[in-house]
Amino acid sequence: MVSSLLTLLSTFSRLNLVQKSSIFIPFTFKALSLLKFHKQPRLRPFNTPLLRFPSSLNSPTAHFSTSRRPVSSKSFDDDLVVLGIETSCDDTAAAIVRGNGEILSQVVSSQADLLARYGGVAPKMAEEAHSQVIDQVVQDALDKASLTERELSAVAVTIGPGLSLCLRVGVQKARRVAGSFNLPIISVHHMEAHALVARLIEKELQFPFLALLISGGHNLLVLAHHLGHYTQLGTTIDDAIGEAFDKTAKWLGLDMRKSGGPAVEQLAQEGDAESVRFSIPMKQHKDCNFSYAGLKTQVKLAIASRNIDAKVPLSCASSLDRSSRADIAASFQRVAVLHLEERCERAVEWALKIEPSIKHLVVSGGVASNQYIRSRLDQVVQKYSLQLVCPPPNLCTDNGVMIAWTGIENFRAGRYDSPPPTNDPDDFMYDLRPRWPLGEEYAEGSSDARSLRRARVHPSLTSLVQASLQQQ
Repeated sequence: MVSSLLTLLSTFSRLNLVQKSSIFIPFTFKALSLLKFHKQPRLRPFNTPLLRFPSSLNSPTAHFSTSRRPVSSKSFDDDLVVLGIETSCDDTAAAIVRGNGEILSQVVSSQADLLARYGGVAPKMAEEAHSQVIDQVVQDALDKASLTERELSAVAVTIGPGLSLCLRVGVQKARRVAGSFNLPIISVHHMEAHALVARLIEKELQFPFLALLISGGHNLLVLAHHLGHYTQLGTTIDDAIGEAFDKTAKWLGLDMRKSGGPAVEQLAQEGDAESVRFSIPMKQHKDCNFSYAGLKTQVKLAIASRNIDAKVPLSCASSLDRSSRADIAASFQRVAVLHLEERCERAVEWALKIEPSIKHLVVSGGVASNQYIRSRLDQVVQKYSLQLVCPPPNLCTDNGVMIAWTGIENFRAGRYDSPPPTNDPDDFMYDLRPRWPLGEEYAEGSSDARSLRRARVHPSLTSLVQASLQQQ
């Protein structure tokens, strides 16, 4: 991957560096178009040298820039104010965060009714829901922060991974705001944002650290070396844990309006976690990868054997029926989390070999809101004298704060693009990355599982960063 990128890098052009202050920010790369610098009343970095990549596979407008530039730390902490926009899946979110970490506002418009109606995310319906509320969500974020667009320093937006139809809504809105008010725009990797939001709430969290990112669509164990540099220790070879929770909730006839995870967790408190003997997935595989497809099948068979009718809501179930559902929920949750524990223990051992100085395990993503998961993983890290860092539940699920904060971290490193035009042409090709890996796979953790999805529309964030570094 890196060698092919290096071939492309031979076509890059570099602008001259203009020294401006005492603090030097090292290399960065940015996946957007050519930077143009405009005088602004607020403090921003200028004269950024850049490297320009040829276009990506599905976006002829996509480019990457690399910069070395001196900046003032005071300007970032005191004056930087970033709007973050998140529409990668089923919630429309916006937030405004100051450079010192102060959250000025946070707004989320939930699609809970759609989730309940369709039993999961329906991409076209989700896109329409985003389109209907995105303007109001952003305006509410501005109003709650008592700011106007002219008082922003930059706009950050998720460009992947996620659902293309949904990502497009957020990117279009971000470009409209940035273009209309002459603001830099920052592209954000959704999973990097889940990992980095922990640095907003835990000031002692420094690179390197280990991160477990768990959600409806992702199971990732990554070693975060530094901003933009990640090693993937493990991933799911089929379904993510959040998908397994959602399907279990649906098959048990639970209320999906708050998503399946919280519903299963709540019901599990009433059940006997040892009553149904589910098998722990992938016991024979000594790696850090995950699989939940088989556990989902076990749950479905257990539900069928007990004649549980999902069409009968839990609130209408008999006492015996409710008890049976609770036992399945508790047993499923226990085994699903045991699978996490096994993989995390091995990942900690691998990570300590690679980066002996790590002190933290970050657990983030929507499923990280589960208190049972937090308590079990806390026991795991204590064995290795590590500290567990979990963002509060409202920052674990998809939110604008994590996008704004990741935008701030990237802006500090020089990874941003100049203001887009006020209006994009009708045939404009947006830089959307529905399948965008975060890091390169750790050799010892590679999997030959047939179901593991290997097709990559885009090179990983890390491989692009490393390719740019080698050209300096």
